[in-house]
Amino acid sequence: MKFPYGLCNFNKIITKGYLYIDRTERIPLIESAGENLLFLRPRRFGKSLLLSMLQNYYDIGCAEKFEQVFGNLAIGRNPTSSRNQYFILKFDFSCVDPTGLAADIKKALYNHINSRIEGFILDYEDFLKRKIRIDPDDALVSLTSLVSVSRKSGYPIYLLIDEYDNFANEVMMGSHDKKAVYKALVFEEGPLKTFFKTIKSFTDGSGIDRIFITGVSPVVMSDITSGYNIGDDIFLDPDFNDLCGFTEKEIGNIMAELADECGLAQIDVQNAVDLMRTYYNGYLFSPDARMTVFNPTLAIYFMKAFCKRCKGPRQLLDANLAMDEAKLQYISQISGGKQMILDLVKKNHQINVPALEDRFGISDMLSETGKDTVFMASVLYYSGLLTIEAITRTGKLALKIPNFVIHGLYASRLKHMLIFERLQYKEII
Repeated sequence: MKFPYGLCNFNKIITKGYLYIDRTERIPLIESAGENLLFLRPRRFGKSLLLSMLQNYYDIGCAEKFEQVFGNLAIGRNPTSSRNQYFILKFDFSCVDPTGLAADIKKALYNHINSRIEGFILDYEDFLKRKIRIDPDDALVSLTSLVSVSRKSGYPIYLLIDEYDNFANEVMMGSHDKKAVYKALVFEEGPLKTFFKTIKSFTDGSGIDRIFITGVSPVVMSDITSGYNIGDDIFLDPDFNDLCGFTEKEIGNIMAELADECGLAQIDVQNAVDLMRTYYNGYLFSPDARMTVFNPTLAIYFMKAFCKRCKGPRQLLDANLAMDEAKLQYISQISGGKQMILDLVKKNHQINVPALEDRFGISDMLSETGKDTVFMASVLYYSGLLTIEAITRTGKLALKIPNFVIHGLYASRLKHMLIFERLQYKEII
């Protein structure tokens, strides 16, 4: 069995025989959910693979390979009428360099847009009836040309944006000067807001027919909402709770197959599943969903090691998740945030909130006042550092740390806080 740890190329995963947990049966649900969708999940939760799956399904250039790629999957047995009917335009904002001043980041953003438009031209040169003009100084002019030519060529555009908030969040979580840069990017006529205003203008029949956007938090979308207020948020929809992520049943079936190959007893399978549940499970993305899901990247990391050595990896924590500690550092600096972290580290502690904040922007993040428990818990929830435990008798959401991996991040932040306090105490005396 081959495990696609770190891979997000859907075509390669399917055609090269890597493990794939079929989620293609959700494509009709995605189509019926709306034409302009926003889907949020924590880092390393399979969002890029989801977009790659949609790209392969809807891309007119992949029509000849449909049976090879989707023939053995759920959607291949019952495809929708929109199969392979679109030009695909895809942006990945994690590729945009967040360093430098606002002008530098604008240039990096425009370079990324132009490079993806150049790729679009190469992909669809046999379908395009006119030439797309690339403006090296203004990518929005290039984008306008692309949409116009696509419309004249007879095919609508399906726009995919991966990690829409990545480079903006990198800027926002930086130094005070960087936060001023963030404001320059998203407020007034900042380049990010202008980009989304331009995208919105193309959804009135001008050429962009569908949009699917992924990200981690609603912060950036909240700040540009007047520029892009047409999106349907589906991240709390119970139908999509496990759109990215594995169920325990799926994990159990895979582990049973691996154990059989290794000649292990059923008790060994159960022990491995119990270990994975403790470290990687626990995520519930809708209070109306019926089961939690495993972090897919961490689960694949574990199963790949198990497949190779018939036992789990020595290191169960993923060092790549350490980046999320910056969100804990941010919370620890807010009035009441330090106590929240101290409380959450306690066994079985949970936070009860009336609802999650789904609209908060940079002004809320930077304000030194007005940050209540709901706000802080919502920031941690969208980062994957808290998850939904249950609905209380009074109708509130009970939030908790999802698993041992995330608990380790809290413990690390707590250790740093204690060390800092000791250093301050030594300076005083």
